[in-house]
Amino acid sequence: MAARPAPLWDPKKSEFLLESDMYLLSLSTRLLSRLQSPLEQHQTETDEKVNQILTTIEEHFPKLPPEQIFATGCVWDAWSYVSDLVRSAKKRIVLIDNFVDDRVLSLLDKRADNVEATIHSRYYEPFQTDLKKHNNQYREIQFVQLPHKNHDRFLIIDDDVYLLGASVKDMGIGLCAVTKLQVSPETILPLLSP
Repeated sequence: MAARPAPLWDPKKSEFLLESDMYLLSLSTRLLSRLQSPLEQHQTETDEKVNQILTTIEEHFPKLPPEQIFATGCVWDAWSYVSDLVRSAKKRIVLIDNFVDDRVLSLLDKRADNVEATIHSRYYEPFQTDLKKHNNQYREIQFVQLPHKNHDRFLIIDDDVYLLGASVKDMGIGLCAVTKLQVSPETILPLLSP
């Protein structure tokens, strides 16, 4: 009768393992590691393909339509759409609007942490007080006083320019539209200088 190998004690499991069991465990561990490598490579390749597909979909079918018309009384729809535009910003938001109030500050606070925000508007003392208090507590929103009245309102999100049919604070109260323009921000911003 052949002698059985001496059992080894596994302190983690508080049970005895035979040397042959240890060999089988070692062999199965090596086999699993060989199988995981091709599986992990396949998963990485699949992830890359899925990301390419999602990027293509986003490029051809943007989440936010470039034009929206809001009927009278559709205040929430308009606010929600502009909020989504603000959230979509990756680097900058510039609002050009003669009539702003504290609601605009709340709207711009929906931007991502690394996105700068600037408001170009007329000087209005109560709003300046709101802005100062806001900036003391939250991320800064810059203010630039418009040197003259502007008839139209614009919202710049990164490199896209939107023409707003109403002031942001009044969107949806009356019939209004938001339209993405085919001009760059660098076409609009120099026109704000005196």
